[in-house]
Amino acid sequence: MEEYIDIVDNNGNPTGVSVPKSEIHTKGHLHNTAHIWFFTSEGNILLQQRAATKTICPLLWDVSVAGHIDAGETPKQAAVREAKEEIGVTISEDELIKVGVFECFNTHPNGITDNEFHHTYIVETTLWIEDFIKQDEEVEDLKYVSMFEFHEILDNIGVNNHFVPSNKDYYKRVIEAVLNKIT
Repeated sequence: MEEYIDIVDNNGNPTGVSVPKSEIHTKGHLHNTAHIWFFTSEGNILLQQRAATKTICPLLWDVSVAGHIDAGETPKQAAVREAKEEIGVTISEDELIKVGVFECFNTHPNGITDNEFHHTYIVETTLWIEDFIKQDEEVEDLKYVSMFEFHEILDNIGVNNHFVPSNKDYYKRVIEAVLNKIT
């Protein structure tokens, strides 16, 4: 059964209209997503490699967990659900530290249009890579990178199969939030 997603207004507030996920992307409706960046107290960031079968940015390394906010769901509920679905981690809403809401408007060569508001959270973890259970349809691989490696990735964005180049400021804000939390 296809997911239904709430169409939102220019401020990210639900309009009361929900449509199938496929329509959200083919018609470019504004909608909300939830992102979680997991980090360790040592400053390592968990990255997820998108599955090879994904229609947008396959095999790209990016945010630890990300997904659409289902119709009627809150951003925190979606974040908790997505963490469980994508990497097998049970977290509570209380563990989510909100970084902000970031606009991400992209049109992809395959005709998909993302007009998203990323509700972005950071969560501290003590888990090892082996502790995560990846959802094969969504996740190809997982890895931790140090803060140094994260900065190096940002310096080479667009040429290293990490991150979407148009979102560089977003990634910098995430790193600032993690650094503020661990220092």
